[in-house]
Amino acid sequence: MLHAELLETVGILIIKPEAPLSEDDFKSVATIVDPYIEAHGQLQGILIQAEKFPGWKNFSSFLSHFRFVRDHHEHVGKVAAVSDSGFLEIAPLIARHFVKADVRHFPADEFPQAMTWLQSKS
Repeated sequence: MLHAELLETVGILIIKPEAPLSEDDFKSVATIVDPYIEAHGQLQGILIQAEKFPGWKNFSSFLSHFRFVRDHHEHVGKVAAVSDSGFLEIAPLIARHFVKADVRHFPADEFPQAMTWLQSKS
């Protein structure tokens, strides 16, 4: 399960994975962000806030995740992973090779700093 909230005034999507990710999670997030991207051209950023990375429900879910990234990464300025999870600490290092967005990791207690960074123009 993936909780997603779009802060339309600043163009930031906050994602909180709470259980293994499913295909429906990515379809649901697309219905939230696609109209915003259509109207504004891109998201300022995505903030992923997770105690730990819950993984995927099955292989189809894994593929849906990568299709979502493929279809949306050119329309996202920045991505902040806010977590003390080892996987989410290294994920930005890997993601930088595959996405256009600037991707950074922030420790779990630095949510405000991550939001400030996402909203900055640099």
